[in-house]
Amino acid sequence: MKTDADRIRQVGSKFQVHGRFLRAFPIGRGHINDTFAADYDYGGRTVRFVHQTINHHVFPNPVAVMENIDRVTRHKRALLAEREDTEAGRKSLTVIPKLDGKLYYQDGDGVYWRTYIFIDRATTFDTIETLEQAETVAGAYGRFQNLLVDLPGKRLHETIPDFHHARKRFDRLMKVVEDDPMNRAASVRDAIQFVQDREDVVDVLLDLISKGELPDRITHNDTKLNNVMIDDATGEAICVVDLDTVMPGSVLYDFGDMVRTATSPALEDERDLSKVKMQLPMFEALVKGYWEAAKDFLTPVERDHLAFSGKLLCLMIGMRFLTDHIEGDVYFKTHREDHNLDRARNQFKLVSSIEEQADRMDSAVRDLCV
Repeated sequence: MKTDADRIRQVGSKFQVHGRFLRAFPIGRGHINDTFAADYDYGGRTVRFVHQTINHHVFPNPVAVMENIDRVTRHKRALLAEREDTEAGRKSLTVIPKLDGKLYYQDGDGVYWRTYIFIDRATTFDTIETLEQAETVAGAYGRFQNLLVDLPGKRLHETIPDFHHARKRFDRLMKVVEDDPMNRAASVRDAIQFVQDREDVVDVLLDLISKGELPDRITHNDTKLNNVMIDDATGEAICVVDLDTVMPGSVLYDFGDMVRTATSPALEDERDLSKVKMQLPMFEALVKGYWEAAKDFLTPVERDHLAFSGKLLCLMIGMRFLTDHIEGDVYFKTHREDHNLDRARNQFKLVSSIEEQADRMDSAVRDLCV
C-alpha cells in the first residue's frame, strides 16, 4: 500500500524540484485541498516545497485556477522586486511548474496537484484575538489588492461564477423554500422571513456594479485570518495565501467578509446567540488597517460602502447556510443536527447587530478614511 511519502515522492518527481526527496508530512487545516510539506536535499542543504491538491469538485476548472494564480503571483513578485523589497520571495507564493512547463500535474486517480516554494518563518492562525491582529490582516488584504490594481493582460478567469451574486443567492433560497424537498421550511419560517424583510439589501452592490459605479477589481474572495501568514519574528503579515478564489470582483466583498469573520467573538456555528455581536473596536481596526493599504486606489463609492459590505456578506452567507439546511445539508459539511440552521441564525444575528450599529460604523469610516 502506497504511503503519503511514496505518493508525495511521485508527485514531486513531476515538478521542477531537482533535489533528492527526503520526507513529506501533511500541513494545514483546510477543508478543500490536501496539503503536504516536502523536504529535498540540495547538496547538503534542505529545501522545502509545498505539494497541494486542487479540489476539482469545488473548482471544476483547475487549469483556470492555476493560470490565475500564476499571473497574480508573478505580477506581485515583479512589483516587489522593482521596489527592491528584500523579502519579495516571502511576500508572494511562487508556483513551481512541472518538468514540461505546465502549472499542474494530474495523477493516475485524476487528482490535480500543484507545487509552491514553502514560506518559512511564518505561521497562520485561526482566530483574531486582538485589535492589532485585525489591523494587520486587513492591511495584508489591502496591500494584496493594491499590488494587483494594474495587472496587465486579459481579465482573470471566474473560477466560481457568481460566487458573490447576492440576488442569485436570494432567488435560489426562495426556490428551495418553494420546493421544500425535506419538509423543513415550515419550521424555519422566522429565518426565511428575516431574509425576505431584507430583500432590498441584496441588490445594492449589484446595482452599483451594473451602473459602472463600482469598479471591477482583482479580489481574494476568502479573506479569513488563516489565509494570511504572519511573520514569526515581527508579528506582521508577510503573505496572503489560498489563492484558488482569486478572480474579478468588488473589493467590498473582500472587506465585507473580513467584517463577517473578524468582528464577532463567537464561532460561526455558536448556538448561544447572545454571544454573537459585531464589535465596533474590531471593525475600526479593520477599517484602519485596510484604509492605510488601499486608500491610493479606493474610489469614494467603495469607501462609502465599507460598513454596508459587512451586513451584505453576513446576510449572503446566512442565506447559503439556510438554503443548505432546507435542501437537506447537501453542500456544507455538518457535524450535528440542524448545524446549517445554527450557522444561518448566527449570521442573521450578526446582521442584526450590524444594523443596530450602522450609524456608528459609518461614522468610523468617515473619521478613519481621511
